[in-house]
Amino acid sequence: MFLYGMRLMGDSLKEGSSGTLKVVIEKVTNNPIKAFLLGLLVTVIIQSSTATIVITSGLVAAGILSLHQSLGIILGANLGTTITGQIIRLMGLNADSASFLRIFQPSTLAPVALIIGIILIMFFKFRNSHTIGNIAIGFGILFSGLLNMSASVTVLSESGLIDHLFSTLGDNVWLAYLVGAGVAFMLQSSSATVGILQTFALAGTIPFKTVYVIIVGIYLGDCLTTGIVCWIGAQTDAKRVGIVNIIYNLAKTILVILVVTLIHQFGGLATLWNTPMTPGTIANANSIFNLACALLLLPFVSLFEKLTIKLVKDKPKPVGKYSDKLSELNPVFFATPALAFRSCYDILLTMLDIATSNIYKALDLFSNFNRKQMEEIEKEEDSIDEMTDSVCNYLMQLSPHVKEDLHISILDQYNKIVTQFERLGDHAMNIAEAAESLHDSKSSFTEDAMAELSVVRSLLDELLQYTRQAFEKRDAVAARHIEPLEDVMDDMVNKLHDNHLIRLRLGLCSTQNGILFLDVLSNLERISDTCSNVGISVVARVNPDLASLAHNYVTSLHQGSDEQFNKDYQEAHNKYFSLLEETIPLDKKLDEIKEPDFNELTES
Repeated sequence: MFLYGMRLMGDSLKEGSSGTLKVVIEKVTNNPIKAFLLGLLVTVIIQSSTATIVITSGLVAAGILSLHQSLGIILGANLGTTITGQIIRLMGLNADSASFLRIFQPSTLAPVALIIGIILIMFFKFRNSHTIGNIAIGFGILFSGLLNMSASVTVLSESGLIDHLFSTLGDNVWLAYLVGAGVAFMLQSSSATVGILQTFALAGTIPFKTVYVIIVGIYLGDCLTTGIVCWIGAQTDAKRVGIVNIIYNLAKTILVILVVTLIHQFGGLATLWNTPMTPGTIANANSIFNLACALLLLPFVSLFEKLTIKLVKDKPKPVGKYSDKLSELNPVFFATPALAFRSCYDILLTMLDIATSNIYKALDLFSNFNRKQMEEIEKEEDSIDEMTDSVCNYLMQLSPHVKEDLHISILDQYNKIVTQFERLGDHAMNIAEAAESLHDSKSSFTEDAMAELSVVRSLLDELLQYTRQAFEKRDAVAARHIEPLEDVMDDMVNKLHDNHLIRLRLGLCSTQNGILFLDVLSNLERISDTCSNVGISVVARVNPDLASLAHNYVTSLHQGSDEQFNKDYQEAHNKYFSLLEETIPLDKKLDEIKEPDFNELTES
């Protein structure tokens, strides 16, 4: 119950504070003191030094933090984890029934926390009610487990077994050290191991000479777990984060044992050496050891960094223009979905920029075909496809770890957005291939057709700008500008289709070129449709009530029920069709020609 309660409370704290976590850790500078304080704060928030260091390792792998910036966070995290022991010391409070301190005893806190958690989960529906409820329930189960452990261990203490066991450990320093390290490694939590030690202290007479050795052993066992997690499948600098943590904890172990031994040899700990420890004194010893070591070793973190760089050699950097971006998709972030989504967001924004650039480059090929530029478009399209596969796989692996409603909505949006951005790249490639076919046939579009494409490009430019702004800033206002422009694009494509038929009837355009022109128009229309889909996803993200009614929302706009939509549509329609009429007054030429024979037109 104790371990499960600690896990439930820790996981819920991480889930509920993930947005704060992202903001706080990213504000780290090269100032090691500030990094130390941030590592301390984050670990206090999420109740896990392992989680803090693993997340830091992922941020280093993603290039958000440097190895040097992470050093202070590691020291702060090791101190922050002692807060759990200070909470558990509440077991040792002595309070009579009339004292206000009684409310802080586990026997009172456990049922109160459980009741609060149950009420929040069952009867409240505000945004974080479920998460806060889980934190409260985890807290209650944790203390219930402590109370049961304490009661069970008390039975053992009556036989003298516990006193004998720990007095034996006290006579063998290395055995006590290995017990602390082994239990912490198996439980994968220094806080849980210290908590169990505090429970035994309630039931038995564990002397200081045994406790301090077990505590420093716990430091090693916990950091080995962290080092393994940081090492698996990680970048070089991310592995170094785990190794720095191990080196620091070894240095901390040596420092504590050396100082305590020297003080004891000179008689400084004569009274304390065989004194039985309480949950409170164990928590204090743990905090004092960590704080003193952090203050003494903080000036030497650069030496740890240099030693780690020598131990973990640099690997050849992966080949690929966007390999650094793809390395941001680190499984380490699964425990903190907000950071995982940040990595996806960066890549999605990159995909949008690449696809937009490819669209413009592809349109430029019609006026000035360049084989090198065509090859660049093809390479960038391959990069978009690679990023699409990576993001899709990452989101699929992330999905089991996403539980909060906000994170579920982000996951749904990104799963849709990634395919939309990939389609933008496909349409750019289709336009480029049409330009290549035109060039290979040693032909070109008519001046009128090129002028029309220029007008469409202006409309498309405005559409793409609003699309980027909507996604980048989650801007619902920008997103609402997309749909009327998409309607204007549909009207424009229909008009240009009619103009193309006029050119065919006038004999100004060949059939083959006409097919290519219609293909370009089709891709431009689909690009605007894709922009519309992105805009709708942003509106649904900002207004969750519309998420399941997106189709109805778009239908109502097109039916003219939204005054702002009607106004934006009319303004854009007037603007771009005025440009089109100034450029191509083709319909006036119809009066100058004789209608062709129907059979001749059919053959054509």
